[in-house]
Amino acid sequence: MAKSFIEKQLAPEILFLFNNGKLQHAYRTFGAHITDGGVQFTVWAPEVASVRVVGDFNDWGRADVRGVPFRDIDCYLDPLNDSGVFTGFLPGLGAGTKYKFEITTASGDTFLKADPFAFGAEVRPDTASVVTDLSYEWEDSDWMAKRSRTDHFKTPMNIYEMHLGSWMRHPVSEEDEDGFYTYDELAERLVPYVKEMGYTHVEFMPVMEHPLDASWGYQVTGYFAATSRYGHPTRLMHLIDKFHEAGIGVILDWVPGHFCPDAHGLANFNGGPLYESEIHPDWGTYKFDFARTEVRSFLLSNAMFWMEKYHADGLRVDGVSSMLYLNFGKSDKSTYKYNEYGEEIDLDAVSFIREFNTMIGTAFPGAFTAAEESSAYPLVTMPPSEGGLGFHFKWNMGWMNDILSFMEEDFPYRKYHHNKLTFSMSYAFSENYILPLSHDEVVHGKKSLIGRMPGDIWRQFAGLRL
Repeated sequence: MAKSFIEKQLAPEILFLFNNGKLQHAYRTFGAHITDGGVQFTVWAPEVASVRVVGDFNDWGRADVRGVPFRDIDCYLDPLNDSGVFTGFLPGLGAGTKYKFEITTASGDTFLKADPFAFGAEVRPDTASVVTDLSYEWEDSDWMAKRSRTDHFKTPMNIYEMHLGSWMRHPVSEEDEDGFYTYDELAERLVPYVKEMGYTHVEFMPVMEHPLDASWGYQVTGYFAATSRYGHPTRLMHLIDKFHEAGIGVILDWVPGHFCPDAHGLANFNGGPLYESEIHPDWGTYKFDFARTEVRSFLLSNAMFWMEKYHADGLRVDGVSSMLYLNFGKSDKSTYKYNEYGEEIDLDAVSFIREFNTMIGTAFPGAFTAAEESSAYPLVTMPPSEGGLGFHFKWNMGWMNDILSFMEEDFPYRKYHHNKLTFSMSYAFSENYILPLSHDEVVHGKKSLIGRMPGDIWRQFAGLRL
């Protein structure tokens, strides 16, 4: 007889690895998995009184609306020893079921939370998780085989960074208030555009589910759910497949430094701080608690998920500086924290970053990681075995600022500022750098590159490809 889901995926050794920060494939266990004529739900919610699954199948805990013989007690999940993990099987459910976890704390408070491991979510502003089948037949075996043999340190890269929701839009109408292109429409129009422009890679700003369009995806609520704005998650797989067919790699922006504070997300998941350590002083989001082993399993598994299930060719890690420094963004020195050596470096974050980069480098030959890191932290792109963080590449933020500052100078005065063009050569070989001109250079009212240059100079410059 075949082993049950619990016997295969929730074996004691799996829970041990999760609780000790070493489970790299937690998405195979946690979340909502279609199996044996129903759905197995599993969630980590330590120190709570109970966890119940509610959704459109039982009128969100109020009644049975599908004719499935659910009793109220049937929707409660069972705790697994002292692991903090709850699980339960609900028959008769399948793909498309909308659900949340109803969590009751030890003090009797009850609230609803979306599934941290959900593979799909409702289109905002609705916030329920959606049971999602990620079955997809990939057709990129030739690309993946070629990638595994690629040495990116010896191969030119020209990266097109973009936001899927604003690259191009349909005219807004009553039927289509957003005008977003779907994943399928992007596969038809975006792929040939990127190919024609001569780029080797495309970098998507975060595609993980998020509530606010204006955040460009950088305030995540559903770390394992491709945003539903543009279609079903498997259609994102199709888009990536089409890029691979065209010989173009796909980099995903990944945000492990902080998460969205919205009530349905990870914040105060069990009634108090669980995934989070503190509020980010600059962004009003929550910083992940890298000292908590289960949080490390969550994040390591999330990185593995996008590489394994979505065939990403690289991860650009957002806001690495805010992860590395305990007091990043703080103005009140009375709130400063220090590590055991009296320094401001977050040793738990450093340990996590090294483990993450080692995992990606080992599991996915030919893939790469890149750090958005703006400080003078040393050895960002050196191997952990040599005291480094282990990233393959680092964004050269100094070069970016110098270039844009030079372009803003009126032409007659540029001869006095050539040092802005040459200064980066003094440190250019200290790390493996990517030279970026990105979304950060045009956000919050900043001018575009065109707006920084006199028109006659722009016309001369426009023929060059950065």
